[in-house]
Amino acid sequence: MREIAATRVRYGYRRVHITLKREGWKVGKNTVYTVYREEGLCLRSKRPRRRKMAVHREARCQPKRPNQAWSMDFVHDNLANGSKLRLLTVMDEFTRECLAIEIGARLRGEHVASVLNRLVYLRG
Repeated sequence: MREIAATRVRYGYRRVHITLKREGWKVGKNTVYTVYREEGLCLRSKRPRRRKMAVHREARCQPKRPNQAWSMDFVHDNLANGSKLRLLTVMDEFTRECLAIEIGARLRGEHVASVLNRLVYLRG
């Protein structure tokens, strides 16, 4: 069994069992498994896959003056009649001032771009 495991490094105990049966050995699968484990012939376990959530985030930039960093977010809510309401809020990170609130049932990319363009024109 050691010779098979040495020549065929990627063989597990099941494949070693099949190889032993082909060579004429009359041995059970459980026996092969037990001896395989006792001899320390186990395959190394696969490396765990890294998830995207495991990526470390970079430190947030700390703005030193107004209009250096803005943040925006969408807020959703339902009205009493069941219709949906969506709000786009843009804030200045340094002063914590709300620069714009855009309200609508649907806010598309064109709306976001127009709000940001208007703020850049007004604030620089």
